[in-house]
This record gives sequence, C-alpha cells and structure tokens, in this order.
Amino acid sequence: MNPSTTLSRLKRLLFKTVSQNDLAKKSLSYKHTTIKLNKVKVIAGVGITTCVGYSFYHLLGNLKNEVKAASKPSPGEPDNTLPWYTISDVQNHKDSNSIWVVFKQGVYDITQFVQMHPGGDIIMKAAGSSIEPFWAMYGVHMQDEVFELLETYRIGNISMEDSKLAAKGAASDPYAFEPVRSFLLKATSLKPFNAEPPASLLVDNFLTPADIFYVRNHLPVPVIDEVSYRLEIQGSPHAQPVSFSLEDIKKLPPVTITAAVMCAGNRRSEMSQVKPVKGLSWGPAAVGNATWTGARLVDVLRLAGLNPDPDDRNVQHVHFEGLDIDLARTPYAASIPATKALDPRGDVILAYEMNGEPLTRDHGAPLRAVVPGVVGARNVKWLGKVILSPSESTSHWQQNDYKGFSPSTDWDTVDFSKSPAIQELPVISAICLPAPDTKVELENQTLDVQGYAWSGGGKAIVRVDVTIDQGRSWHVAKFTGQDSQAPLTRHWGWTLWKVTIPVDPNTKEVEIWSKAVDASYNTQPESFSNVWNLRGVLANAYHRVRVSLT
Repeated sequence: MNPSTTLSRLKRLLFKTVSQNDLAKKSLSYKHTTIKLNKVKVIAGVGITTCVGYSFYHLLGNLKNEVKAASKPSPGEPDNTLPWYTISDVQNHKDSNSIWVVFKQGVYDITQFVQMHPGGDIIMKAAGSSIEPFWAMYGVHMQDEVFELLETYRIGNISMEDSKLAAKGAASDPYAFEPVRSFLLKATSLKPFNAEPPASLLVDNFLTPADIFYVRNHLPVPVIDEVSYRLEIQGSPHAQPVSFSLEDIKKLPPVTITAAVMCAGNRRSEMSQVKPVKGLSWGPAAVGNATWTGARLVDVLRLAGLNPDPDDRNVQHVHFEGLDIDLARTPYAASIPATKALDPRGDVILAYEMNGEPLTRDHGAPLRAVVPGVVGARNVKWLGKVILSPSESTSHWQQNDYKGFSPSTDWDTVDFSKSPAIQELPVISAICLPAPDTKVELENQTLDVQGYAWSGGGKAIVRVDVTIDQGRSWHVAKFTGQDSQAPLTRHWGWTLWKVTIPVDPNTKEVEIWSKAVDASYNTQPESFSNVWNLRGVLANAYHRVRVSLT
C-alpha cells in the first residue's frame, strides 16, 4: 500500500464510521512497512494532556475498528517474527532522526509520528526508553485501542530484564496524592483529573462554590508546602530570579476581583455533533464564577524591583510557569501579552483566596494567576515562576494547543504556527435549566428557563435572548446575577439570567435556544456548522436544549 493511498483512506476514516462489510475486506500488516499512521498528519488529541498515551488514544478515531480486524500478537508481548534488541540498542535511538520507545517487551519506532505530531516535543521525552512511566501519568491511554495503535509502529522485541530496566519508575503512581473531590463533579478524565458539575447547579449561586467549580488539570496536582513555597520572578528569560514567600505576597495590598474562568473547550460536546473533534468532551459547565483575592501582578513585579513599560520591545509577554510537572520535569506554562499583564486596569492578580477562603489544591493553592477575561488555560495554577519576555511562551500549551482554525482545516492541513494562541474568549450563553431531554411540568402554562452568559475581555453582557419557536419570537431574559459595581469594559464576572415564556397548551415539545449580546454588540453564531474547528474550542453557537412538556 503506497503512502498516498494510505493517507487518502485514513482521511476518510477520521470522520466516518467504517462498516463491517468494509472491515471484512481490509487486510492490515503489523510490520513496520504497512499501515503507517505516521504517514499522516491526522494526529489528534493535541495538547489535551499532551502525552504519548493520550496522543495515541485520540489518533484517527475510527481507525481503531480497522486495526482490530487484523491478526496480531498481544500488545507489548514478544513477537518471534521480529528482531530482538537490547536496552542499549533502544537508548541509541533517542534523537529526532530516530526515535525508539519500549512498551513491555515491544520495541517501537515512532520517528515519523513525532515529526508530524504537533505535540512531538512532549513525546520525545520517552525517546530511548519505556513509554510506560509517561502513560502512568495519563490514565486516559489505558484502553485497548491505544495499545493496538501503538502496535502499528512495532519493529522488534526486548528481553524481560531489559523491559523492566527501561520501565523503571513506572510502578510509582504520580496521582497517589490527588485531593479529595466532590461527588457532584462529573469527570471527563481521571488522570489527569478533569471534571465539571451538573449545569443545573451553576445557577444556584452567583459565586460558584469551590467544590463544584470545574476542574481542569493537565498534570498531577503538585504537593506544595506553603511554608517553604517560593515564587520566582525573572525580569527576562535569562535573568537571575528573585524569589518571594507566600507571606511576602500577602503583605502587598490585597485586591479582590469577581471573575469567571472558562475552559477553551467548554461546550465542546455540542460542537462534536457536527463532526468529531479532538479533546475532552466538556458540556456547558466547564466554567465558574468566583471572587479572587491576591496581589496585583504589577505590585509583585515592583516588589522584585521591576517596573516594565508595556511599550518596551523586550517585555512584550509575561510567562507563567506552574509547579505541576511531567516526568521530564517540564512544567505547565502559558503566557499573556504584556499589554494585558502590566496594565493595572487589566486586573491581573496573583491570587491566594477564592470566595474569601484559601485556595484549594485543585484550584491552584497556594498561589495562582488570575487573568480576568482570558481563557482558563492562561490562568496558571500552582504558580512557580513569572518571567518577562520579548516573546511568547514556547510551551506546548501556548504553541500547539488552545488555538482556533477554519472549519475546512483538518489534521492533514493544520499548522499550529499560523494561528494565534487564544486569549480573550467570545461571547457565550448556556441554558442550565431545564436540563436537556427532560420532562418539564409547566406552571400556569409557562416555561421557566435559567442560564449564564459571559464575554471575554471584560465586555459586559447587555442582553440575553431566548426563543422556543426557532427564532420566530424572542424573549429578553431578566438578569438575576451580575456584578453591578464593575465598569462596562471591566466586567470580568458572568451574568446569570432567567426568563419565563408562555407556552401554547397544544405544544408537547420545544427546543429552547439562547443567545447573548455583549457591550460591543457581539452576539453568538446561530450554529456550530460554520464555527466548527478540529480542536473543538471557542464553542459559542446558540445553546439549544430540547425538552418535553407536561
């Protein structure tokens, strides 16, 4: 099978279910020279957890069915039809020109996969060694299809003794010290932990309680001793850092802001109904609103002897590095423009309290960045370092994740370097009550609808429109929660709303639509068809909820 034929077939498979009749006609070899997933740029799961296992898990969706149809040895078990190698042989293949990894007793050449994968820099950390310690960090890979896809890169075997040597460290669980979470959170992944509450709970409180505030973790939650904790500040990428204790930060003038934090993938599950996307299947509750108390970033910088000018070409971005690290000790990191970070009206703070209480571990204790009006990915938790820089963070999550693309861009044509990193999020609304696909008992032949709305960049929500007749008539919602003290252009918190709609007695089912309008008169797109993107981010089309009426 030549590469172009393979590419064509895999492109079709990515968003198309293969019928059983088709599968019966297909014949795949598990040797290194046939179905080469690494011939394709259709590499999914970019940056969701940015790990080897997760990348394979999201690779080529329905291809897993085709792979299962072939005869093969069990993943990682010896295959006597292939050569045998030593651990030294594997360790000699750990640069970008030749990348071998080990899983159990299997040896795999993933060179071309890494070269074509936007997250290849992460995968390189397993080069010349076992993939198992990395997979222990990302539990989502523990599924048969992941192992089967890995087998397509199989080139040989390794002895049991060398296998144990290569996998040294895999037995320790990096998630052994995770915090206890509320039973109300619905997990979209366990390792790392990511979860959201039922959407119906969001409208109960203007300030979302910490225990039901959505959790977005990219790596294990670090164990941090507040007494020995230090925040490092660097005036440039190569400058000697200045460090401060948590008590040093708390001595600065405290500032409290009300701000919503939203995941870039909020409502991704709806966008995936147009066609598949790659990422955690978030519903409409990957968002929360809280008061955050801490020191202004500009005050912390002054404490470090820095008073940068936003117009200084050497200070165009501010990097945040977390204390959550992978096995190669690479931290989660992101950056924001200096124009946002250094402007006192940007209200960027280093927070140590949430809703008047010390931060919990899942939400960044002891110190986190709060960048109001900006996507959650830049609100770095467990903050360990702040760096002033002339350029953006080079982290995977800044360069190869959290970016939007044209609906026509697919995994064959995507170039992450051509798209800017998401900062401010677009205007959005969601219906929290009634819940989808439920039966609603009407009172006085009226339907109550409740939800939230928010817009990035500090733009206030000025109106929420709701319809139950496909847009022939619209009902303007009443605001039940909004920060009335916030200036119109520094409206960092969300808006809760409610509307009561009369219903015709003969109507037995309705589809409720909501759309929000912000202070710049931006509004939501009507459908996901024209805003679909392969990463499933920026999912802000009209929210639609279908219910039965009794």
